[in-house]
Amino acid sequence: MARTGMLGVLLACALAVLPARAAEPAGKGMSMVTFNLHHDRENWSQRREVILRELEALQPDAIALQEVIQKPHVRNQAAWLARKLGYDYQFVSTDPPGRFKRYGNALLTRRPVLARGEHLLAPRTDYRTVAHLRIDVDGQAVNLYATHLNERSDESGSRIRGEQVADLLKFIAGTADDVPVVIAGDFNALVDAGDLSALRQRYGDSYGSVHVNNELAQVSTLNRHYYDAPSRIDHIFFQQDKLLAREAKLLFDQPYAEGRWASDHYGVWTRLQFAP
Repeated sequence: MARTGMLGVLLACALAVLPARAAEPAGKGMSMVTFNLHHDRENWSQRREVILRELEALQPDAIALQEVIQKPHVRNQAAWLARKLGYDYQFVSTDPPGRFKRYGNALLTRRPVLARGEHLLAPRTDYRTVAHLRIDVDGQAVNLYATHLNERSDESGSRIRGEQVADLLKFIAGTADDVPVVIAGDFNALVDAGDLSALRQRYGDSYGSVHVNNELAQVSTLNRHYYDAPSRIDHIFFQQDKLLAREAKLLFDQPYAEGRWASDHYGVWTRLQFAP
């Protein structure tokens, strides 16, 4: 056998006994849910158990909640879910502590909390807030912001949302400290609406990054059992130079019993990966 032929045989035999190369490990990242709770309407005592089971199964790193309420005979909904899940939480409201009824937004997390804050968005007459947590995800700090913008569909509502987005971005600029940013909530606007243009110039839409060219009727986050017109208004935005969107899906988009739903909105879940 020629020398070159013998070398080829020996090389082939050597390669045959080498162990298979392990698959590349998935990049580090985090998962997040945003969900409008529809406060305590329509049998909260049943709905909360459905919501809890789904969140327990998902075990997201963080959860943004809107329309969170506490009042006599209704424990703070974010506090109840956090206790059941074993999560920390941050609840924000324009209603002062001690008031018989408080209404607002919340962030929940199973990760260590490094910092927390809150802000009342302009214009102050609209009573909108943003919650902020900085969490530790396997040694990587991440800023989380949760909000709920004005709900009006007319020109006035669009103007107010634009003002709220500008104030939200200002608050983020003053608190982010060059740490990756994730912004979640009910924005009451489509991702390509002019109201959100300043936000979209800086942050990516996680669901839209994963699912391309879907018809609005298929991706609506408004529960079609409650609303005639489909609209995707619940979003999780991410800082595109530091994070990548890998997966996204709707939650609570099926009834849990005949004619009974977890909320008048569907939830959104996404998995983000830290950019290399």
